[in-house]
Amino acid sequence: MIDSLSLSEARRIALAAQGFDLPRPGRVTIADVRRVIHRLGLIQIDPVNVLVPAHYQVLFSRLGPYDRSLLNTLIYRKREFIEQWAHEASIVPVESWPLLQYRRDTHRVRPWGFETFLADNADYVESVVNLVRVQGALTAEDLPLPEGASHKIAGSWYGTVRAVLEAHFGRGVLAVADRRPNFARAYDLAERLIPAEHHGRRVELADAQRRLLATSARAHGVGTVKDLADYYRMSVREAAPRIAELVESGGLRQVRVEGWRMNAYLHGEARVPKRVDAVSLLSPFDPVVWYRPRARSLFDFDYRIEIYVPEPQRRWGYYVLPFLLGERLVGRVDLKADRQNSTLLVPNAYIEPHADPEKVAPALASELAEWARWLNLESISVTRRGGFAGQLKKAIKLN
Repeated sequence: MIDSLSLSEARRIALAAQGFDLPRPGRVTIADVRRVIHRLGLIQIDPVNVLVPAHYQVLFSRLGPYDRSLLNTLIYRKREFIEQWAHEASIVPVESWPLLQYRRDTHRVRPWGFETFLADNADYVESVVNLVRVQGALTAEDLPLPEGASHKIAGSWYGTVRAVLEAHFGRGVLAVADRRPNFARAYDLAERLIPAEHHGRRVELADAQRRLLATSARAHGVGTVKDLADYYRMSVREAAPRIAELVESGGLRQVRVEGWRMNAYLHGEARVPKRVDAVSLLSPFDPVVWYRPRARSLFDFDYRIEIYVPEPQRRWGYYVLPFLLGERLVGRVDLKADRQNSTLLVPNAYIEPHADPEKVAPALASELAEWARWLNLESISVTRRGGFAGQLKKAIKLN
């Protein structure tokens, strides 16, 4: 017999799995940051600095204001976590290195078509690794440009040298040793950064996929095959037999969720909180919303990142953060840090049809104030666009 869950139960399970079931600590420690990353399994990296790079936002949504250097210390000093292709470019526990070998084996270099350059300039490509081996961690700015090549690749944001370094990174020859103040990656030999117990360990593909899917299931709480597969960018064809094996071993349980057409899978450690009292703005790259079909089926929330959408075609705005209140996504705000004028700008603000504006406005105003303080911004400015802007502006004045 397959058990059933209500949609509300599924939402509470999912939010608890994502770390929203606990109150924010009064003072965030490095142990709190470590706990959240292990709970999620990975944090997606995005360098867009409209507010602050996305991976810092994911931690704020669960912990509240914290010292961003704590995350940097865990990654680039203690090396408990590493940058690696996982969902997209991500921060993962260092012990995940051998599990992601399949990503490195099948890595497709960027920009598309750059394989031709790598093949035609094999000596230069190899010399980059040799320079890193001799000199230590280097950025693209530290390396010479190959003879006859242009700094920028036509039709791409990539520079030629950076693309070569990124190819070595994607294939596992190099790893990220540090980030410079301008967020540029400094690369070193992976074997010097990854402890030998992880760098040299080989895990059979099916076993690696099972372990990653188990981590995905724990981070989801409950999810469909497509949900679980997307977390580490596996195909459904690859993931389905591994999920069946996890069900057989007792790690997952098949369930039905109200309103979902496909069966779902409940992690063995998942629990159903009586309630979830979250009050959090979510990064556009937060795992709660990054897979659009799940955001729709779980929260009835249609979300699309519009950074790369031409401005006339944007529906919500350039850098829009969903607002989580309780167990529902109740609105979204377009945000920008105007550092020159020390102001958190809110160009657009929207509320969902099911939400109560009298409850949402003061809660969102309070959360925006906390973000502004964290970003060292002195004021908040709301533009009267988006349908909810007027009420939000009043709430901010009263906050």
